[in-house]
Amino acid sequence: YKVSEKGARLIHLESPILNSVEMDEIKDLASADNGGFEQATVSTRYDLTDGPSGMKTAIEEICDAAVEQVRNGIEVLILSDFAEDQTVLDSTSYVSPLLAVGAVHHRLIQEGLRMDVGLIVETGGAWSTHHFACLVGYGANAVHPYLAYETVKQWHGQERTQKMMDAGKLAKSTVEGAQTNYRLAVEAGLLKILSKMGISLLTSYAGAQIFEAVGLGDEVIDTAFKGTTSRIGGMSFEDIASETVMMRPEVADEKRKLINYGYYKPIPKMGEYHANSSDLAKLLHSAIGLDKTVNQNNRDDAPNDGVKPPNAADYEIFKKSLESAPISNIRDLLDFESDRPSILVTDVEPASEIMKRFCTGAMSLGALSREAHETLAIAVNRVGGKSNSGEGGEDTVRGKDLTDVDEKGRSETFPHLAGLKNGDSANSYIHQVASGRFGVTPEFLVTGKQLEIKIAQGAKPGEGGQLPGPKVSEYIANLRASKEGVTLISPPPHHDIYSIEDLAQLIHDLHAINEKAGVSVKLVSSVGIGTVACGVAKANADVIQISGGDGGTGASPLSSIKHAGLPWELGLAEAHSALYNNGLRDRVLIRVDGGIRTGRDIAIAAMMGAEEFGFGTIAMIAEGCVMARVCHLNTCPVGVTSQKEELRKKFPGTPEHVVNFFLFVSEEIRNIMAHLGYSKFEDLIGRADLLRENPDQMTRIAKTKNIGLNPFFSGVPDCKDSRGFLMSSEDPAASKDSIIHRNGFSSDLDRAICGEESVKTVIESNAGSTTVNYNIKNTDRSTCAMLSGDIARAYGNNGFKGSINVNFNGSAGQSFGSFVLPGMNIRLEGEANDYVGKGLHGGEIVVVPDKDAGFVAADSSIVGNACLYGATGGDFHANGRAGERFAVRNSGAYAVAEGTGDHCCEYMTGGVVVSLGSVGRNVGAGMTGGLGYFYDPDNQLDERLNKEIVKAQKIVSKEGEAQLKHMIERHFEKTGSEKAEAILNNWDAEVDNFVQIYAPSEANSAFVKTLDNIGADLRVSASSPDGDMCFLPLGGEQLSPEQTQRCAD
Repeated sequence: YKVSEKGARLIHLESPILNSVEMDEIKDLASADNGGFEQATVSTRYDLTDGPSGMKTAIEEICDAAVEQVRNGIEVLILSDFAEDQTVLDSTSYVSPLLAVGAVHHRLIQEGLRMDVGLIVETGGAWSTHHFACLVGYGANAVHPYLAYETVKQWHGQERTQKMMDAGKLAKSTVEGAQTNYRLAVEAGLLKILSKMGISLLTSYAGAQIFEAVGLGDEVIDTAFKGTTSRIGGMSFEDIASETVMMRPEVADEKRKLINYGYYKPIPKMGEYHANSSDLAKLLHSAIGLDKTVNQNNRDDAPNDGVKPPNAADYEIFKKSLESAPISNIRDLLDFESDRPSILVTDVEPASEIMKRFCTGAMSLGALSREAHETLAIAVNRVGGKSNSGEGGEDTVRGKDLTDVDEKGRSETFPHLAGLKNGDSANSYIHQVASGRFGVTPEFLVTGKQLEIKIAQGAKPGEGGQLPGPKVSEYIANLRASKEGVTLISPPPHHDIYSIEDLAQLIHDLHAINEKAGVSVKLVSSVGIGTVACGVAKANADVIQISGGDGGTGASPLSSIKHAGLPWELGLAEAHSALYNNGLRDRVLIRVDGGIRTGRDIAIAAMMGAEEFGFGTIAMIAEGCVMARVCHLNTCPVGVTSQKEELRKKFPGTPEHVVNFFLFVSEEIRNIMAHLGYSKFEDLIGRADLLRENPDQMTRIAKTKNIGLNPFFSGVPDCKDSRGFLMSSEDPAASKDSIIHRNGFSSDLDRAICGEESVKTVIESNAGSTTVNYNIKNTDRSTCAMLSGDIARAYGNNGFKGSINVNFNGSAGQSFGSFVLPGMNIRLEGEANDYVGKGLHGGEIVVVPDKDAGFVAADSSIVGNACLYGATGGDFHANGRAGERFAVRNSGAYAVAEGTGDHCCEYMTGGVVVSLGSVGRNVGAGMTGGLGYFYDPDNQLDERLNKEIVKAQKIVSKEGEAQLKHMIERHFEKTGSEKAEAILNNWDAEVDNFVQIYAPSEANSAFVKTLDNIGADLRVSASSPDGDMCFLPLGGEQLSPEQTQRCAD
């Protein structure tokens, strides 16, 4: 391609979605007076008489025509499938707009002409956000969805629509207004897709091809989607042409009106097939003995708590219903092929051993009701498996085994549950740390036997968890340190994970606070996962979880979970292979989840390399879910996913129901093992050679006849005779499940602090005070996390009554002061790296420059990025500037710094932040709670504030002014800050230079709004020395001497 002035001629578009008026405006630009942008239209239709093979020929002709037009000087090329009249419509079919634009885009690149022309796709085949994302991603500069616009127009003109507008059930609008709303919705969807990929500009997304194809053959990929990964082959041009023709009206016996049952709704016989459905739930309930009409309201009258005997015959029906269902998974195309004769089932290891490999998916308390969440945990713990808390924390009452269960299976500790046994535990084995850090406290971390880092969700990679406001009850809000009724959305990424090194640091943090817990990392099944998995293994993770795209997430919109994520079969095989080939497989245990329902699924997953297996939606069904699909509305009819008290009482499940399901699955596995001739489950792991394509399944439908699974799975290493990867690299005599990687020299300083006799005495006696002093260097990481862990194990989050003062001098490494608790006072003279005060829960962290520092503290950075990430309490003072994302996801800490970088107070839900210096851009993005005070004498904050949620004002209430002043006074007393002193010495004038930012949830706070007879307490610190909350009564301009001293303390 030769650069020329012609390439600089551009038509600027405000949106990639064009309406008919804008298409006419672009056509007007062809005249010399309007710019002379020469234009041409190439039809993407072809004669039906050419048959299925005609599509490939048509694509070649379209590409040839496009090249010729551009060489002739055309600058705007329109690829159109619009039929001029009924005759053309009846006699022609069309090339898929995505195939057409992809083929033309790549052909023009090949000819060196792509930069000379803009491509517009005029199509009736695009209506959803994914359609537009694909078209733009494969080369379209703009799209004119003429049929979508016409559909909106006809909808607007319907009598029913007009009546609904007149009745106020729909907002009144014109046709143009309705079409504009449609475009705005598509644009919002596109922006969401871009944000998930970490892309800011549409021009960066255009032609970027950030996709993986599943089920497209090499010929199609090489022609239209060159460079796109398609690992198992699939449909040819003829297959696509045949499917396109099937959508024509004359294919049906008669031309009939389309019945709108909703594209994603599993309406029996009419909607699309869903593997999880109400029919499936009924079959499983019948098998495990669950009666959905038996619940808290009537359970006492039912024998055996309403749990009927399990029925093996009904489980066979359940299993057969899945086997005979439409093909919906890659594993549906596979079958077993053993290398040895069958054995007796009695010779196979018992179900009790197999069930130890079972886990539940990471479904949060909040997404599920207490009843559902606790029942699952008890059931999985009962069979020796691993339950998962999901994100959002867990009630501390669940930390102890049950000892108060009566003969009816009831417990005063859990009065809302039934079918309990003494010795049961509701404590989740796996405690999850997600990007929102909701509920992540020191006690939560030390009571988990395994800590899971959720990098992403398999069902919606690129997005964090979502919990609608109606589901955030008082109980859930307390667990998550948030506000009742306020929607909670976790940030898309972890703000302390931007590289594999950052991930290694978080793994280090978790190993530091709980050395006895392994750390698992949850990855998404996608191309390239093998490379990532190798990095995770080297970062000292103990478990790698592969999550498939079939996982359920009941609180998410369709745009989050459709066309996102990939089958776990692809990710699992790649991760296992990469780890094995790089000599890392013996360092980690692999777990897989995402749509696993039967023993057959587990056997296939094991052969692809998995050692543990997660059940998500199917486990919910086993405790009573009826697949009503109203999880996000908080109206679950059986109380599985509702926080409403009256609906929770309708919860029908008991731990025994879930245990019955696990027993059926494990017995199914034992039968498969007996058939294959294997007595030990571990002998199946990594044996992909025992899998083959099932020819009967491959030819059931046209879409799968060209898929090739053998070439893909033949790339899985031959592990038949090399089984060493099943044992730990650290101790070949021990199983990997029992080995936990420990931090090395980077935690030596922490170990020294914990081993200090005076420190041990204060902790053991839970009284007294001690002060210790240490030098610190930047290789000392996660310092104080181990000390926090020791205290939390002994006394929980707030039970420590002693006082431990630790003074440091030097340059601290990453995550200094992580997870500090009430009673801990940490002071650093020097500087600190990123993540200071990560997960701060109480106590105090003070960072000041070295006494001999020759710089002005207020103008110099003293702590790094993402400080106070996920803090839930405590006080923080930095005599210097902080880096980017200061106090991100803070929900309780009171912090003062002398300036920050970009994104200060991002996703904050509580606490107070004071900045005595300038801040970067995007302040308060996603902030739904808490307050911020910013020193802004130059009036620069307004342009740097993200106003999507938060509002800004000068300080208008005496309470707000008092809170700010006392926090600055405390800051001066703790740090000797010259900036704080100067402000305090001229307070009456300087207070007007502060701007207060607040979220809507704080609008009626005494600190934000002047109210009469508030009767509230003034809170200026997260905690007082005794560990209790520090509240100072309002009233009067001055505080009493006692109150002043308390504030200073």
